[in-house]
Amino acid sequence: MALTTALALLASAQVATAHFGIEYPTWRDNTLGSASTSNYSQWEYPCAGVPGDLGNVTDWPLDGGSLVLDLHHEWTYIFVNLGLGENVANFNYSLTDPFLNSTGNGTLCIPKVTLPANLPIQDGSLASIQVVTLGEKGQSLYNCADIRFRQNATVLSGDACKTSEGVSAAAIEIGGTKTAGSTVVGVNVGVLAIVAALTGLFVFGLSV
Repeated sequence: MALTTALALLASAQVATAHFGIEYPTWRDNTLGSASTSNYSQWEYPCAGVPGDLGNVTDWPLDGGSLVLDLHHEWTYIFVNLGLGENVANFNYSLTDPFLNSTGNGTLCIPKVTLPANLPIQDGSLASIQVVTLGEKGQSLYNCADIRFRQNATVLSGDACKTSEGVSAAAIEIGGTKTAGSTVVGVNVGVLAIVAALTGLFVFGLSV
């Protein structure tokens, strides 16, 4: 499938889709449609229209931390990107390889998101995490969370990092899957073809 065709399909997908939330790290703001956040839209790149200066910053370990998502769809593709600095709008480091396939409605906890090697950070460095999901029709949704790398920060454990029953995720490689001990189900071949064409855009945090 040509990239231009994939972009056209993505742009024309206007069917309503389930949204999602970031439970940890604390997202920039709630974008799920409450009265106080009615100006936000998860369709809007790069962070659902939420500015990066609201002060919701979570301490995160220097070697990678936990990610907890609230998923409202039976399956979705998930991209996680990282941007370094304050009030980030450019997310040019991929934290998924290149993306995840999740199944099930509910909470998904990734105990530790691995960071790229030789990332130029130190204790106190600011950054932002961008989560992008693609649904059944190829629609992209965006949310962001601001973090501060800390030497003494730890990953979540115990009840703080519980995945809902029936929810799972596996890493997907273009041309194959990496199950990491779990079974991959719900992979939509048609949307996967679109994702394959768009992977470079999502990996480098570019707008579509």
